Amino acid sequence: MSKVVLVVDDELRMRKLISDFLVRENYTIVEADNGATALDIFSSQKIDLVILDVMMPKYDGWTVCREIRRTSTIPIIMLTAKSEEIDQLFGFDLGVDEYITKPFSPRVLTARVNALFRRLEAAPANETEANESSPTSFAGLSIDPSAHFVAINGNRLDLTPKEYDLLVYLAENKGRALSREQILNHIWSYDYFGDLRTVDTHINRLRTKLGEHSSLIQTIRGFGYRFEVES
Repeated sequence: MSKVVLVVDDELRMRKLISDFLVRENYTIVEADNGATALDIFSSQKIDLVILDVMMPKYDGWTVCREIRRTSTIPIIMLTAKSEEIDQLFGFDLGVDEYITKPFSPRVLTARVNALFRRLEAAPANETEANESSPTSFAGLSIDPSAHFVAINGNRLDLTPKEYDLLVYLAENKGRALSREQILNHIWSYDYFGDLRTVDTHINRLRTKLGEHSSLIQTIRGFGYRFEVES
């Protein structure tokens, strides 16, 4: 069955460009020219992935992303002319899976869509393994894979999907030095077109949320990171 992609952009030309390339990959395309229409469509139809502009009438892309993330973890690609680092960080904090700045290559966008769906198709096996795992605790930090839940001293942490995956990967490799390349390839997959700064950015945000437990994630200068628990 064809995957349904919701393309949200107030420019007809941009929607047509994206749609033409994705249709060639046998995706079904649904279009919206503003944030309000996008949310109406999302609530009434089965959508598998969203490509979302930021600057739009009625509701901007940030608002649409935030509302979708209240009820769904489907992939969201932010496609926007807002290229400042602070905008990208804000998008990732809201739960965006990919952030692509305009002008962009339609072929690269298509490749990223394909990569996201490949990761989704591989997820059930990983989720089964996670559901069979028992909760683990490190000096007051608890990770419960079956509930997709992280807490410190019983207080739940509000982590984005990528932050959760990053923390779990580090904890699963406790005491092992992981390079930035290893982390990038595991969390974002080999199909990711970003750079190593993505890892550093997410580590910094994860440390901020961990608070006094941030020292569990140690920096290995010039190499990467290690999850370390004192004996």
